[in-house]
Amino acid sequence: MNNWQRLISAKGKTFLLRVEASGDSADYEKYELLRNEIWGFPEDSLPGSRNLMCENFLHDGGALIISVYEVGPKAEVTADAAGLVAFSYGFVGVKDKHIAFQKTDNLRFYSQYTGIRGEYRGYGLGVAVKEFQRELVGGLFGISTITCTYDPLTGVNARRNVHHFQMDVEEYRVATYGEFGGLLNRLDVPSDRFFMSWDLRRSVGRGERPPATAISERQDIVRCQEEVVAGRTGPVLLETLSGVNLEADGRTLYVRIPRDFYLMLGETDVQAPEIRNIPVRWRLETRRVFQTFLARGYRVDDFFTTPAPSSKNYYTLLKTRTE
Repeated sequence: MNNWQRLISAKGKTFLLRVEASGDSADYEKYELLRNEIWGFPEDSLPGSRNLMCENFLHDGGALIISVYEVGPKAEVTADAAGLVAFSYGFVGVKDKHIAFQKTDNLRFYSQYTGIRGEYRGYGLGVAVKEFQRELVGGLFGISTITCTYDPLTGVNARRNVHHFQMDVEEYRVATYGEFGGLLNRLDVPSDRFFMSWDLRRSVGRGERPPATAISERQDIVRCQEEVVAGRTGPVLLETLSGVNLEADGRTLYVRIPRDFYLMLGETDVQAPEIRNIPVRWRLETRRVFQTFLARGYRVDDFFTTPAPSSKNYYTLLKTRTE
């Protein structure tokens, strides 16, 4: 194994993570095929296969593409569209647009896509790919910051980005991608995103801290209740938001988000407006929360899930400065 590839094992399977180095544009078609399989939104395509090859830092550009394949029982790897189970794509950018590329310490690596085929979720590939990306960007590119965006209502991404990797929320962006549909988004739900900054010099993983189990009403910003609604596939238990407390105060506050926002988006994709509006209300009200409290000097400090069976997802907000 060289420094541009890595083998990992999880739940009885072995995976090969590898830097894409091909000089054949046809080898890049598989990334767009998998992107569309995961997101299901053809309008939001990757660059064409020829351009994607040219963007590769090993050819003419500044992009890094990581592919993930399952390793067979005889150590065989099928390095084609059928064998690709996950990928990551990103490129070199800058922080200060006036300095641009004139100083190396102004460089940042923007991680645009990290996608995992549905049946391979749950094997820790999201974390493994990001850890591999971290080593490559820090060592090979000599860049100390990775940036990315993610939907603040998605707990699986919050757990990885905020809790495990301790990324910092730099900005709350409203409707970042405009009308964004497909399998993981909905055109009528604004595509708000956290813009994240990851300091690669910081040690990875804060360890498991006991989640807050006794959250007082004055610390809990979001008010919601459990409700069985007529979902697209039948009755489903969802958290419906009833209000937010923008007057909350204290050094530590908590922002609850849905257990599974992707499930909520799918199940509420029905005609009944009172059901269809459930994720829209979550988006608009939590937008107010994050914009308000970030402006008041709070930062997103952590993310946790309370124990089953009544699991709840929470961000921890910590006040670090006065307004």
